[in-house]
Amino acid sequence: MTFNSDANFFSYIISDISKTKLLNLARPHAIGEGLYFSDGRRKVDYVLVFHQRRHTSIRSPASASVSQDRLSILGGAGDGEPMEPGDHEMRLIRQEFEANLIEAGLEIERDRELKSHGPSFTRVHAPWPVLCREAEFLKIRVPTKTVRSEYFTVAVLHEEWARYSAFYKYQPIDLVRKYFGEKIGLYFAWLGVYTQLLVPASIVGIIVFGYGVATMDTNIPSLEMCDQRLNFTMCPLCDQACDFWHLSTACGTAKASHLFDNPATVFFAIFMSLWAVLFLEQWKRRQISLSFSWDLTGIEEDEVNSPIEKLTWKDRLPGYLINVSSILFMFALTFSAVFGVIIYRITVSAIMAMSPDPEIRHNVRVTVTATAVIINLVVILILDEIYGAVAVWLTELEIPKTETNFEERLILKAFLLKFMNAYAPIFYVAFFKGRFAGRPGNYVYVFNDFRMEECAPGGCLIELCIQLSIIMLGKQLIQNNIFEIGIPKLKKLVRTLKEKETTTKVREEEKPPQQWNLDYALAPFEGLTPEYMEMIIQFGFVSLFVASFPLAPLFALLNNIIEIRLDAKKFVTELRRPVAARAKDIGIWYNVLSGMGKFSVIINAFVISFTSDFIPRLVYEYMYSPTGTMHGFIDHTLSYFNVSDLKPGTAPQNSELGNITLCRYKDYREPPWSPDAYQFSKQYWCVLAARLAFVILFQNLVMFLSLVVAWVIPDVPKTIVEQLKREKKLLVDVFLQEEKEKLQLIQSLPCMSFLCLLCPGMCGLPFEHKV
Repeated sequence: MTFNSDANFFSYIISDISKTKLLNLARPHAIGEGLYFSDGRRKVDYVLVFHQRRHTSIRSPASASVSQDRLSILGGAGDGEPMEPGDHEMRLIRQEFEANLIEAGLEIERDRELKSHGPSFTRVHAPWPVLCREAEFLKIRVPTKTVRSEYFTVAVLHEEWARYSAFYKYQPIDLVRKYFGEKIGLYFAWLGVYTQLLVPASIVGIIVFGYGVATMDTNIPSLEMCDQRLNFTMCPLCDQACDFWHLSTACGTAKASHLFDNPATVFFAIFMSLWAVLFLEQWKRRQISLSFSWDLTGIEEDEVNSPIEKLTWKDRLPGYLINVSSILFMFALTFSAVFGVIIYRITVSAIMAMSPDPEIRHNVRVTVTATAVIINLVVILILDEIYGAVAVWLTELEIPKTETNFEERLILKAFLLKFMNAYAPIFYVAFFKGRFAGRPGNYVYVFNDFRMEECAPGGCLIELCIQLSIIMLGKQLIQNNIFEIGIPKLKKLVRTLKEKETTTKVREEEKPPQQWNLDYALAPFEGLTPEYMEMIIQFGFVSLFVASFPLAPLFALLNNIIEIRLDAKKFVTELRRPVAARAKDIGIWYNVLSGMGKFSVIINAFVISFTSDFIPRLVYEYMYSPTGTMHGFIDHTLSYFNVSDLKPGTAPQNSELGNITLCRYKDYREPPWSPDAYQFSKQYWCVLAARLAFVILFQNLVMFLSLVVAWVIPDVPKTIVEQLKREKKLLVDVFLQEEKEKLQLIQSLPCMSFLCLLCPGMCGLPFEHKV
């Protein structure tokens, strides 16, 4: 039973010893079996990197191995030569850091030749006594099985994990944790659970979409909208330039809306709300299993965090004020971008409606919707990068006390900004578009010239589906192909071109580069926050507005199958090996997921109630339909308007449909011949009451079912419970056996037997045994 000096355990030692600023800590990406100190006996366990900016090249003594009695040469040769103040300060910091390493019992070896500029490497070796001592401090269990070598772990990860062809295989999570540490291991374990649970969600989503396809030609409201014999003459979509039009021209939109707005959508929304709860419960069980098998239950905050100097609230007040004002400014920037796209839609719609080409006028809504969504996508991608940098800057201004505190605050700021950025256009289409546009004769205008836009005749749900699908798929494709693949490849190409000259010189000198030189040329690891954030935003697309796009889980599943292997390949071959960090869970991300799961219940309830036509159809069928069917539903939802009540200068000129006196518009209002003309009708208030009632019923039903699911699924797996019982029983048996042997030993001594008779308590016997 031996400990293996891998990066996972060795990084903890480095982290505990580090009491000064860490200059540049890099772990060789794929250390082979043959990387040793110059003596050929001590293995290289860790590599420290620092940049040398001095202008002289001096060779240190023949042996560069540094021990406790040779601490005087830690700063390198040339101590008497002048150097800049910044270089001198960095040199002192490096001396103190290396001194701390040696004081802790580690052995280091510096480069024989000190470069005038560029990176210099210091190799670190951890002797066996140091590993044993630190293992006792960290309470790491001794492995009971043969520990595979680090080299074997890297063959396996590269061949069985970091390949796209291995997409159907389970991830070797234990090896990932062994090579990269618990924090990264937990991320890939969480991503694996999330991806696995997307499979049933995708299957149900396909079934719901298939139901919409199968019933599209038999849906009565769609058939009524497409029936030219009903001849519903609709009011103009814009002032002057737009003509009256027949509702049957929107037949395609009506059929497309039914694909996503049908009775099965309600079932799917309830299913996905329960799915979110099931996902959290399943991950909780998986996390507990990993904590038990990886021995993470005893990790304390002090082991993970590195506290800094304590500051008062007065010291942090300026940072907080800047944070609040900056976040409010970013929110205003996001709303401004959304408003700008709204203005674009309104103006372009008006311009295209005035075109003499009938084909252009016919495709106004499709063209404007598609181009506006693409503009939204581009703005979202640009602001995403800006908000990520702003979140880091704002968090640094707060001066958090610990690394965990810093990370949590950074995550909250980045999540708030990116959440608002990604979902603001979708929220607008779902809950605001067309609700404040007014009615014929009393429209709401922007800048006194342009009418506020309205929903399509089939409702806003189809536009919400288009908005959600393009933004979701666009973010996944562009971020995966350009940001995660293209940009790193481009950076690597630039680094290769810059190092081409240096490589040529090395070849001329016949000195092949060491492994640490090659690994240092890789891209640095920048943390897991971007990886988590990408998946959390995707989780929002899957759960928040899934009622409008049942195929969202399917596209998320396809993306994640590639994402797992893409991240694996990136970690194994394209990034410097990260500093292993211990973690007992995924931290604040679980709270973010839990909050989004609860928020999704509310959002889906309002989408079904107010965005779709599910409630109006239900109210009509059971309250107003003469036959108890959906026949006559379209006529029921359209109100009448007297064309003579249009404001002067807004009526169509030279209408192609002839002399129109009455037109129809989608709303529940009294007809012009009623005493309360154009006021909300009784049907409007009935539908509104039903919508609010459905929201309350939906939320309570889902919450109750969520509690049932959480109660049925235990947090701790049964296998873990049984194993804990066995360990407890074995511990009790060992204790009783020791006490029994102790008692037999005492009773075997004549004098002690006499004392036991006089004082049974001395021998562990009950006092009833007295003679």
